[in-house]
Amino acid sequence: MEVPPVLKSMLAKVLPGLLPDLSREEMLEVTHLHSLASNDFNRIVRTRPFRSPHHSASNVAVVGGGNAIRPGEMSLSHRGVLLFDELPEFARVTVEALRQPLETRTITIARAKDTAEYPANFIFVATANPCPCGHYGTSKPCRCLPSQIVNYRRKLSGPILDRIDLYVDVHEIDNSQLLAKQAPSTTSKTVRERVAAARAVQANRFGGTAKLNADMSNRDILGLAQLEPAAKTILDTAAEKFGLSPRAYMRTVKVARTIADLDDSEAIATTHIAESLQYRPHAYHEV
Repeated sequence: MEVPPVLKSMLAKVLPGLLPDLSREEMLEVTHLHSLASNDFNRIVRTRPFRSPHHSASNVAVVGGGNAIRPGEMSLSHRGVLLFDELPEFARVTVEALRQPLETRTITIARAKDTAEYPANFIFVATANPCPCGHYGTSKPCRCLPSQIVNYRRKLSGPILDRIDLYVDVHEIDNSQLLAKQAPSTTSKTVRERVAAARAVQANRFGGTAKLNADMSNRDILGLAQLEPAAKTILDTAAEKFGLSPRAYMRTVKVARTIADLDDSEAIATTHIAESLQYRPHAYHEV
């Protein structure tokens, strides 16, 4: 749904503050990458990066490259957050370049005379309107033709959609509520503490802080996911009903494992699988 751009960006900008501080090793990684891009070797990056390139940015600027190969936005967001505001407006070649980092956490840049591989382990956040004018399905009249809506949504390929773990509809906001004072149901500090606790569980599971549930291999999932039989039955039924790909199936388990960690649960229960399935894009291409 359409949301004022400043609010969508604001929601994304909050995310780095909910994550644990960079470790010393992570600071070194991030600082090294940023120094390669800026030639500033004296500045130490101490906070998690937040990068938000405009959709008009060149493919080289986002992916990396150039005459002297340098990291792009995908690597400069390493250990932080990469925001693509209005994802369908980005060049298709740039969007498709997300496949590798979202799968392997690295980006390879190949040129005629040289090849470079940079780390690109980031949390990817993207926004998209329901149609080009932004009003389809809202209280405002949509000016788009059905063919325009279909073409707009088809800019995102199935493999890219499969690699995004969480899909959330953000509904219209009543302007009168923008300045209203409301007591928050929970605070950023509380959420940050829950995230830190869940990451501590994952560090114990994998024997270090470098690996998270999202990085689990199929072998890891078989050995460590701890999926209850009833939860697997629900997952199998949903996979057949919604036509989940093998990649989406395994990613659903990873998300459920994280939900279980946040719930301080050793096993993945039916409620965790049910919540994880709610984040899959069942109807994105429907008009």
